[in-house]
Amino acid sequence: MKIATYNVNGVNGRLPILLRWLDETRPDVVCLQELKSPSERFPAPAIAKAGYQSIWHGQPRWNGVALLSRIEPVEIRRALPNDPDLSQSRYLEAAINGVLIAGFYAPNGNPWPGPKFDYKLAWLEELRRHTATMFAAKAPVVLIGDWNIIPTENDVYKPERWKDDALFAPEAREIYSAMLADGWTDALNKYFKGKPPFTFWNYWRQSFERDAGIRIDHALLNRRAVRRLKAAGVDREPRSWPGTSDHAPVWIELKD
Repeated sequence: MKIATYNVNGVNGRLPILLRWLDETRPDVVCLQELKSPSERFPAPAIAKAGYQSIWHGQPRWNGVALLSRIEPVEIRRALPNDPDLSQSRYLEAAINGVLIAGFYAPNGNPWPGPKFDYKLAWLEELRRHTATMFAAKAPVVLIGDWNIIPTENDVYKPERWKDDALFAPEAREIYSAMLADGWTDALNKYFKGKPPFTFWNYWRQSFERDAGIRIDHALLNRRAVRRLKAAGVDREPRSWPGTSDHAPVWIELKD
């Protein structure tokens, strides 16, 4: 079972890219972020034609998440239980083929410090609190999406250039570290033995061509999911396509 996450940075504007990637890689489940589209404009017919059922939670201009599946998804919730701001579409949770999947788009938090960063921390703390109840489930659990956290200095090309950015803020990194201490496993970090590839490259200064990126898209697994982890990776090719997102798809594969 191949589960992916892809921050598409505008689902309608980049629909041809998304459909091309789906056709070429055929993941079983995909969590999308930054739809930047109201729910009524989500391109469900085109995605269905590609072979995927969809659950989505849109928002005009900003945010928005979706879950695409080749296997019928059973929606569980579309917001954190105590989300600090329910007007923002950031979270979807579903059961698919015996796997519990939470797909989400965590707040960016810039400028830091400030109210947006305070919201980021509150949202992440609620994510940690809620998913702690999921960790012990008698099923594989996958927390996957755009976390907007650079976990360590190994996950950024030039750490000194990000020291004032909310993505690299110590408070956000501490929450991520705390979740690992709670027992969650970073799938990319485990599979690549502490040297995972980047997942995001800015559009300027040939960042992608120089591999001057950061890693902010992650998949955390509970123990049952870790035992089934077969492979993990980053699909770099779509990042090179014209008009593409600044993120690359991240994926994991679980044994049946």
